[in-house]
Amino acid sequence: MQCISYPWLSSMGLFKLPAICRASLGPRNLQCISQNLTKLSPFSCPQTPNLSMKIFSNRNHSKTGFADEDFEEIQKEQYDNGHVPVLLQEVLEVFRGRQLRSFVDCTLGAGGHASAIIKAHPELQGFIGLDVDPTAHEQALPKLQAVLKENAHPTASDLKLNLLCNNFRDIKSVLGQVDQSLLVDGVDGILMDLGMSSMQVNSAERGFSVLYDGPLDMRMSPTASLKAEDILNFWHEAELGRILRDYGEESRWQILQRKIAEARLAGGIHSTSELVELVRRNIYKISGRQGWMKTSIRVFQALRIAVNDELKTLESTLSDAFACLSPKGRLAVISFHSLEDRIVKQSFLNIIDKDPSNISNIETVETFGHIPGETRYNKHRRKALALESCAQGSSEEWSKHRKEGKYATILTKKPIRPTIEEESVNRRCRSAKLRVLEKN
Repeated sequence: MQCISYPWLSSMGLFKLPAICRASLGPRNLQCISQNLTKLSPFSCPQTPNLSMKIFSNRNHSKTGFADEDFEEIQKEQYDNGHVPVLLQEVLEVFRGRQLRSFVDCTLGAGGHASAIIKAHPELQGFIGLDVDPTAHEQALPKLQAVLKENAHPTASDLKLNLLCNNFRDIKSVLGQVDQSLLVDGVDGILMDLGMSSMQVNSAERGFSVLYDGPLDMRMSPTASLKAEDILNFWHEAELGRILRDYGEESRWQILQRKIAEARLAGGIHSTSELVELVRRNIYKISGRQGWMKTSIRVFQALRIAVNDELKTLESTLSDAFACLSPKGRLAVISFHSLEDRIVKQSFLNIIDKDPSNISNIETVETFGHIPGETRYNKHRRKALALESCAQGSSEEWSKHRKEGKYATILTKKPIRPTIEEESVNRRCRSAKLRVLEKN
């Protein structure tokens, strides 16, 4: 496929674009697109085993919270490293001032949120990072090790750091594998960032982006068998249409369904550029330049969701993650499109009045009551945290609008959105929404 290079694209790390994108978008629009992309880092994708290690660091127990200037320092480090975690300051604020003994990052990525959490909470004793992509572990591990070395203090404490190549749907089995006591006492904080990482989007070999010519892969895990190419060329035409309609929320799904079926007769679709060209050829006359590009993005989204079974996995994981929380533990979820956000919102509403863990069959649970099966240590800790939460609640400006239930409290009745300043630095965060749930 014909490609073209621009000097200003090279400086952004976007070295080449397919000619079809250049012809339809024009240099001015391409320059705007390039501003959304972080610097490209070429990487390999080896089959690496689970990484589990215990790292000892000298860190101070005396400081639980952190000042506003610490936010700026952490953000500056992330930007300097070429990785921009979304809603970083807001995530840190969710867990600010809380004693975190254990924490799970369900979507480790390049370790942006993880390193900031570890740096902000020197009292941490156990940290678990999950990601099915081995490349994420290659990126995150050195960063987390560097943070632990930087935070050396005279008072020594042990932080057990476990990085595992698991999907977050395995959260319960992972906790049991790492430490059985975590299944009893629970973890104090869980984070799920459902967005695509820049290193995944910027890799042509992964097939996630409409801007790069590569294979139609779209697998989050290199060990998975199903690829986007399989869906496009072999799945039943009706099922393909359902994917485009439901997962892509594409109004012109019937046109695309028919054209993809016709393309199968001519040999099929085997690269991202061929798929983008099919969309451009059939949608450009209807919707114009911007319309066909947006349609392409929605088609890629639909295929990615289907390949990785993202929505069903998310729905089941939210219930499991809540069951793994300790009393007053918090679950923070960052979503990026309406399908994800609807699932998160509805799941939170279901959880607060119906305990998905089925630990207890009692009809009501008072804040200071007894929960059957609860350990004595956990009961006393729940009481102490409840008092702490009451004193802290009034100072948390971001959670003024709450919705309380029998088993949990939704701390963000309205989701937290990125600031204008963050959007100007990282335009990919524009659709991000942060919702937070606290276990009673």
